[in-house]
Amino acid sequence: MTEYISITVFERPFKHSAYFNKRLRTTGGRYILNTHNIEINEKQYDAFGENAVIDIIKHELCHYHLHIQGKGYKHRDKDFKVLSSQTGSPRFCSAIESYEDRVRYIYKCSNCGAKYARIRKVNINKMFCGHCKGKLIEKNVFKNVNLIKKRVENINSLFIMNH
Repeated sequence: MTEYISITVFERPFKHSAYFNKRLRTTGGRYILNTHNIEINEKQYDAFGENAVIDIIKHELCHYHLHIQGKGYKHRDKDFKVLSSQTGSPRFCSAIESYEDRVRYIYKCSNCGAKYARIRKVNINKMFCGHCKGKLIEKNVFKNVNLIKKRVENINSLFIMNH
């Protein structure tokens, strides 16, 4: 499929390997500079189907062809932005899990009571409330997968600020 997309969309051959990588979690795919191979997140196919994988392949082929040609292949480079728009390659893929599903930590302001849901742990000695500059307290830590249903219900109420 990758070879076909490369020829039809980019009018250039793809001479390396493209394959699914089950270990990818936070990205739709990646182009590996050293080997010129493309890895695709299998979960994207499971969740969104063939069209999502085609979009990911087109995006990674932009990196591939620009790198092979010695042009700017990074997201911030003008060459990448131009080729991406010419080929209809999306900048991002759909997230498999929503932000609410990925939240692991909930912090609460000790002063005003504002709540913050975060995926990563924050240093409460350096961070403070964005509303009143109060001290943050770690309220909940979700580690158990069975708590996901409760978490979603709780987090939906968190985004409504309580003062």
